[in-house]
Amino acid sequence: TITLNAHVYLWRQCEVLHNMRVLTQLSALQWLRPPTHSLAQCLHTKAHSTLVLSSTVNKVTTLTLNHPAKCNSWSVPMLDLLYHKMEVCAKDDNTKVIILTGADPYYSSGGDISGYMKLQHPKKFHSMIVENNYKMFNTFISFPKPILIAANGPAIGGAVTSAALCDGILASERATFLTPFSRMCVPPEGCSSATFPRIMGEDAANKMLKDCQTVCAEEAKDIGLVMEVVEHDKLMQAAQAVAEEWVVKHKTRKMIGGGSKDEYSELNAKESVAVADAFLSYQFLNAQFSFLWGKGKLSNAFIFWILKTLRPLWRKVLK
Repeated sequence: TITLNAHVYLWRQCEVLHNMRVLTQLSALQWLRPPTHSLAQCLHTKAHSTLVLSSTVNKVTTLTLNHPAKCNSWSVPMLDLLYHKMEVCAKDDNTKVIILTGADPYYSSGGDISGYMKLQHPKKFHSMIVENNYKMFNTFISFPKPILIAANGPAIGGAVTSAALCDGILASERATFLTPFSRMCVPPEGCSSATFPRIMGEDAANKMLKDCQTVCAEEAKDIGLVMEVVEHDKLMQAAQAVAEEWVVKHKTRKMIGGGSKDEYSELNAKESVAVADAFLSYQFLNAQFSFLWGKGKLSNAFIFWILKTLRPLWRKVLK
């Protein structure tokens, strides 16, 4: 039940939105547009240029997700920079293997949905989610060289499913793995509906994808998701050693659970549509509202309250 104070807050927010003429845009059903961050902006803005760090040693390039204050969440600028650096690595003859890790304490908390909370027409939003979700995971699927994940801490959502599309995962003793999709009222993404059962079996996959259980590093090793668990302070040293061994052995790209790039690319396309459909569902909008309201993030919660409340009106334009 929303309290009287909440009603007052929401009413004041409506007044602010009205003064900004946002309600006019809402009536035209324009909402949720991702901010525009060109690659040039990402590269030339000091704060953005350090979101993904890179270094190359002995033909092994380490990419470090570097926004620890936000748990290395995949913001739009971070993803743009990551795509760019992976594209450079794919073409670089001096890079034979890449290591992907995070700045402590998190590996990555996954996608940052708040970065997409701008005004846009629902159909365009649906298309945008399909395109962005597909690009996110296809970047991993199509990458031509071996990828080693050095999971230095908690990994959540897409950070886990994308790791399962790589060649191997080394985990710090501090690492955990969580895929809270059903809790968020969205289907599995990142081809996890196929990779998880192949890697760890149906029971373990269901525990992660349906029951949203957090898996510690040792359990992740037991179920086959992780190659080895190492002391936290020795993680990068161990990852460099494994990657250099892959270079010497001329290792070719092979995803942990097997399967072909064509198969996963096709599955990724289907899952991306399902994810976009779910993002427009009442269940998802209500879950996001409840989560953000409980966290005290009232401005963001208010957007989802508007969307779920007006859904009977704007859903008609999706048919």
